[in-house]
Amino acid sequence: MNAIISAPELADELAGGAPPVLLDVRWQLSTAKAAGAPPFDGRAEYAAGHLPGAVFVDLDKELASAPGAGGRHPLPDVAEFGAAMRRAGVSSGRPVVVYDGGQGWAAARAWWLLRWTGHPNVRVLDGGLPAWEGPLSTEVPVPEEGDFVPEPGASGLLDADGAAALARSGVLFDARAGERYRGEVEPIDPVGGHIPGAVSAPTTDNVAADGRFRPAEELRARFESLGATGDEAVGVYCGSGVSGAHEVLALAVAGIPAALYVGSWSEWSADPSRPVAVGPDPQ
Repeated sequence: MNAIISAPELADELAGGAPPVLLDVRWQLSTAKAAGAPPFDGRAEYAAGHLPGAVFVDLDKELASAPGAGGRHPLPDVAEFGAAMRRAGVSSGRPVVVYDGGQGWAAARAWWLLRWTGHPNVRVLDGGLPAWEGPLSTEVPVPEEGDFVPEPGASGLLDADGAAALARSGVLFDARAGERYRGEVEPIDPVGGHIPGAVSAPTTDNVAADGRFRPAEELRARFESLGATGDEAVGVYCGSGVSGAHEVLALAVAGIPAALYVGSWSEWSADPSRPVAVGPDPQ
């Protein structure tokens, strides 16, 4: 099954007899907003217009637990996550399509969590809301309670030790911007740099100018050139397990399975005993 769906394909499925559950996960990294701008409010964006039938999901409250030792977006409590998904109408036997405002990071986080907890049929709207050419709605649906019960472990998850080991034995991609990987700037976390042995692979390079993923063959060629040749385990981390989920999604589009280090750099860099590499080279 493809991990993404185009807007025309989604329109066809919504018009059919078994439409997917739609989840709207609009979110924006707070530090990315312009100086002086009001905080991004995904719920307000949703209220102003969303795909008909879509249910809003709050990334910070429903797709993560509170920031702490596990990073800025640790895994949510599994029982609470399952309850949130059931409230949104998610059932194991019904497809789910997730979208966001176009960046794809938040939608990928929801996709990854649902896949990790065992949902068999989850896709991300390629290009997000800007790719949608159909009508929007301001009506807030009240979906029928779903039956999804999360069973963690269906897809790869890394902790800090696992990420460090994978950087030595396999391929560990750093999905952040190159300047953060190199340690030239660090706008969020305590220190700049990267996990020793990790390879810089900014997730922004996986998409075209319109926000849609590059073709699968291009993505595969990119990841192969960075060391993911298919003979080794692959993992990804980022700042807090959000943009890294987007890279895991890109790898899935390319046909390459990958694990996610959810704590990512926000967890790694919070412990001064963990080693930090700087510069353009992995070591």
